[in-house]
Amino acid sequence: MEENEAPQLTEDEKKLFEDLMPEDLDEILDTGVNRRHFLKLLTLTGGGLLAYQAAAAEQVLTRPLSLPPEALPPSTLENAVDLSLRINGTSQKLTVDSRMTLLDTLRERLGLTGSKKGCDHGQCGACTVLVDGRRVLSCLTLAASCEGQSVKTIEGIAQGNTLHPMQQAFLKHDGFQCGFCTPGQICSAVAVLDEAQKGEASYVTGPVRLKAGAKPSPVRLSEEEIRERMSGNLCRCGAYPNIVAAIREVQSGKPVEQTWNFVG
Repeated sequence: MEENEAPQLTEDEKKLFEDLMPEDLDEILDTGVNRRHFLKLLTLTGGGLLAYQAAAAEQVLTRPLSLPPEALPPSTLENAVDLSLRINGTSQKLTVDSRMTLLDTLRERLGLTGSKKGCDHGQCGACTVLVDGRRVLSCLTLAASCEGQSVKTIEGIAQGNTLHPMQQAFLKHDGFQCGFCTPGQICSAVAVLDEAQKGEASYVTGPVRLKAGAKPSPVRLSEEEIRERMSGNLCRCGAYPNIVAAIREVQSGKPVEQTWNFVG
């Protein structure tokens, strides 16, 4: 990306460029610091610097070359839309870029960093949240499409200081290790219980043909059912057996004993 930016340089920054890059000073003052200037400065400052040069270089090197849409103030957005929705029970009114994802809105605009950006392609499930009770991949969901809807993130699963039974079960069965995928796993697991209670079938559910007017019966979550329904949430640490045990325990309401397989 070679787009130039023209920020106002401080006196220390002007002195830095005058000392280290005098041949580029006029261009920098005219068009701002671009990527070529940035990389050149990075190379030049690899050696020793005087104290004032070090301080000025730090300001320039830590200045972003471009601002992402989520970091721009509403007045500078080219495709701004007004958005009103409920996040974890609290009404929120935002002005966002129409192309901004729900995940970036939650993390960058609302500071709800529990939902993680993993693959950013909808393949790992780390960004899973609940929209009107249905689980969605927030990295593939436009924030603007959630207008007037209710969004629940991992921060809203617990009731104050009281953990949700699913959170308690994950702790008991060590259903996480590094914890990166855990927010999405728990949100997905909560949705799985609701889907099963409503009788919604999965790929491995048995015959589901109903008589006219009959309502579907709740689905018993066998290990096979849980594995299938949670297959969109990946765990790089391999805590799958513990996650399955946690979900089984919450649905059944009965303790699930941990089993250990030892390799001789």
